[in-house]
Amino acid sequence: MFSQVWKKYLPVIIILLKRSANGDQVLDMNHTDFTRAAGGRKVKFSFNALLIDKGRISIMVKQTPFAKEFATVLLEDEVTRKMLKQMHLEFSMNNSSQLSIRNLATAEATEATEEIPTEETTMSAETGVA
Repeated sequence: MFSQVWKKYLPVIIILLKRSANGDQVLDMNHTDFTRAAGGRKVKFSFNALLIDKGRISIMVKQTPFAKEFATVLLEDEVTRKMLKQMHLEFSMNNSSQLSIRNLATAEATEATEEIPTEETTMSAETGVA
C-alpha cells in the first residue's frame, strides 16, 4: 500500500544512510503522500525502534505493517540491501512524518570512546598537569 511512497523517498534515505555514520539523521516527509496512499483507511503512520542489524530485521519489538513495508522496500532495493548488510541501524517515524535514522554502531563506538580514558588524560590526572 505504501511501497510507492517509500520508493519515492528512497534516494534521499540512501544519502541519509551514508551520513548516519556521522550522527543521527532526520527526514521530513510529506504527510499527504501517506494519507493518499492509505486511500481513506485509518492507519497509524508512526513506528518506533525498527532495528536492522547487518541486513536482518530484528523482531525484538513487534512492528506495525506500515513499518514492515518500509523495511521490505529497503531490503528489496539492491543498493540499500548492500549498505544495510554492513550497518546496525534503528529507524523510527513520528506522527509528523519525520523519519529518524540512528546508526547504532557509531553511537556505541562514540559512547565507548567517551568512557575509556586516553593515555593523555590518565597521565595528566597522575601528574596533575592538564
